[in-house]
Amino acid sequence: MFNAYPDSIGNRLSDLIETLNFTEFENAFSLFYILPSFFNNDLDRGFSIIDYNINKELVYEKDIKDLKDMGIILKFDIVLNHLSVASPQFKDLVLNGAESEYENFFINWNKFWNGHGAMNEEGVIIPDKQYLDILFMRKPGLPILKILFPGGKEIPYWNTFYQKLSYEKLKEEELVVISDIDSDSYITICQIVNQCLENNGDLDQLNLEKHENHRDKILQLVKSRPVYLGQMDLNARSPKVWQFYEETLSKLADYGCSILRLDAFAYLHKEVGLSNFFNKPGTWEYLSRIEEMAKGKGLTILPEIHAEYGSHIHEDVARAGYMIYDFFLPGLMIHTIEKKSSKALIKWINDIINKDLRTINMLGCHDGIPVLDLKGKRRNNVYLPGLLRDEEIEDIMDLILRRGGRVKNIYDAEGNKISYYQVNATYFSALGNNEEKLLLARAIQMFMPGIPQVWYLDLFAGSNDYQAVDKAGQGGHKEINRSNLSMEEVRYRMQFPIVQDQLDIIRLRNTHKAFDGNIEIRESKENELILWWTNGDHFAQLTADLSGHTFSIKSSD
Repeated sequence: MFNAYPDSIGNRLSDLIETLNFTEFENAFSLFYILPSFFNNDLDRGFSIIDYNINKELVYEKDIKDLKDMGIILKFDIVLNHLSVASPQFKDLVLNGAESEYENFFINWNKFWNGHGAMNEEGVIIPDKQYLDILFMRKPGLPILKILFPGGKEIPYWNTFYQKLSYEKLKEEELVVISDIDSDSYITICQIVNQCLENNGDLDQLNLEKHENHRDKILQLVKSRPVYLGQMDLNARSPKVWQFYEETLSKLADYGCSILRLDAFAYLHKEVGLSNFFNKPGTWEYLSRIEEMAKGKGLTILPEIHAEYGSHIHEDVARAGYMIYDFFLPGLMIHTIEKKSSKALIKWINDIINKDLRTINMLGCHDGIPVLDLKGKRRNNVYLPGLLRDEEIEDIMDLILRRGGRVKNIYDAEGNKISYYQVNATYFSALGNNEEKLLLARAIQMFMPGIPQVWYLDLFAGSNDYQAVDKAGQGGHKEINRSNLSMEEVRYRMQFPIVQDQLDIIRLRNTHKAFDGNIEIRESKENELILWWTNGDHFAQLTADLSGHTFSIKSSD
């Protein structure tokens, strides 16, 4: 499975399709996971959806037909938990406030917590401690964005992920409404206010110099024109939200989607007294409801969830009959190669085989390299170990950071860091820009059980893009692994042995009949790994030397 944004190669999806038609790519990929900048979006490189119409800046309708004609199976996202503030539904809420037909489409924080907390001086209910302590935070502070309703009242809405509040620049003519300001002062006031806005300063700490006596009126004017940016949580208790899901699934099926990735689904169900992450039974009920919709449209759903191995949530999801993401492999692979030990990886492969887990695995992806997933977890008052010990996980983190990676953390309700979430780096850079290690990692991945997913930048041995991170500013850590490649760059890199050798192994996995059969882990030394696939008379064997970062592949004709 190939994985990229529509414009990861060239300028549009059509350029990427041209690349997939290169002779070197023949028979290498049967599936394509197109990331959601395929749709209209405004943030997070596609994961802040405005609507699920085709993004015409990047995609032609002909592209969909071309992919279908190539026999490529498509995988798309539906972002279940949230929509962009630029969505028609949220815009209607801002415009019409309590009179909006979408008032309950999003989650009014104060309504949700009414009776379960105390209102603070800013008009926000702070949940009682027993509720607040079990909330899972993706950023510091409360997960809210205050929305200015018509009439001037601010209402906090639930906002798990990204949010930013700014204000339109002040114009001289707008100060006319403040009757006791001398018109000669308009320019000065606008300069002071707008400089603060440009510098992301605190308006409440603004020094208005000789105009301090007009502070309240000036700030009221500025704050009456908010500009929102972010991803607003959907209220899955609203029938309108489920109608929206139904319409969206129909649209994705029309685009040719076969596999539907459920992004952030574990945050969707919210209930007082339960964690806001994969609470039960509500999350299962929502998942079952989505699956019924998907089945009717010929879609296979793939729940996306990051959780500690020790929680065994991945097994719960698999037992319910769903495919799961193998978010354990990326970190395990680095540990296996750097520590020259196959023990932890073999344990995980045995898990997949013995527990009949249907997986999609990867090395790199559009997000970071997950590390939290490898940890242990207390479940039902019993600590269940992870795939790696905490100190081994820290070793991976430290190694990738020394090689130039950037960190993403998770927080508690007070904004204190609880844990690393993932580290951002290209997989090639995480392996020290070592081509032997990258090729070994790819070979092992192609012999893993499950569907292997290949990030375009890994295929072309891309290194950390610090310029993109710096350009993106605060929160731009993910851009380190999202460099767009020009068609010229792709043609140039196609000559590299590391690219050609990866494609050869990928092609073997995609076409050899042995991989439709069964896998066996053959006995070997700790610094070796031998994986054997058989299907009737067909066989394929990988013998990996972890000490020398070399491997050999034998297969039937």
